[in-house]
Amino acid sequence: EVQLVESGGGLVQAGGSLRLSCATSGFTFDDGAIAWFRQAPGKEREGVSCISSSDDSTYYADSVKGRFTISSNNAKDTVYLQMNSLKPEDTAVYYCAAGRFFGLCALPGGMDYWGKGTLVTVSS
Repeated sequence: EVQLVESGGGLVQAGGSLRLSCATSGFTFDDGAIAWFRQAPGKEREGVSCISSSDDSTYYADSVKGRFTISSNNAKDTVYLQMNSLKPEDTAVYYCAAGRFFGLCALPGGMDYWGKGTLVTVSS
């Protein structure tokens, strides 16, 4: 059974930084991906970033390019999202997700397993 547990959310001022962690277990998709999504109140869930399980290829949404960095540890059982230069519009619940296909990792429908989310609040 695949399990994903997010941590690291919190309250930060605009311009600050946070690092989210996603601890994974049971994830054995050789060509799959781990992704971060976010959902703000009243908005649809959107793909933020993802990393390939096979070759560490990455994807970033335009809204976070240059500010967020996704990475994994050597054991590839924890994925991080370093978020710098945070803006109030980054406020959302951030979810970690696992899927079988890197090519679908930016789409909520392309992911197979989800964590429960961690709240990030950026104050102005």
